[in-house]
Amino acid sequence: MPSTDAGPARSPLHRIGQSLRNPFALGYLGICMAIVIWTVVVTVTDDSGESMAGVVPVLATAPVSFLVLVLPGGKAMFIVAVVIGALVNASIIGWCARALSRSNQSDATR
Repeated sequence: MPSTDAGPARSPLHRIGQSLRNPFALGYLGICMAIVIWTVVVTVTDDSGESMAGVVPVLATAPVSFLVLVLPGGKAMFIVAVVIGALVNASIIGWCARALSRSNQSDATR
């Protein structure tokens, strides 16, 4: 039976999913989720209405969140920008971690 591991013939969605399953990418997503929860708690409990806590998740998921944040939509677009930014950054982190671990395995001098 032929192998299902097709290497370069994998779909882009498969590669993104594989990158997002990396422990470093999952750790980044966990940190982003904790930051968003903290932001919601701080913003809800702030009586003055001057909370700048919303800046932290946008900066944690930059630069993609900046690109999505300029779209109209209010608070919903803020959440979408942070989620998209976190997913894109996590997939890049996972891809880099896979590439670095793959290069270490093929190096016979280490």
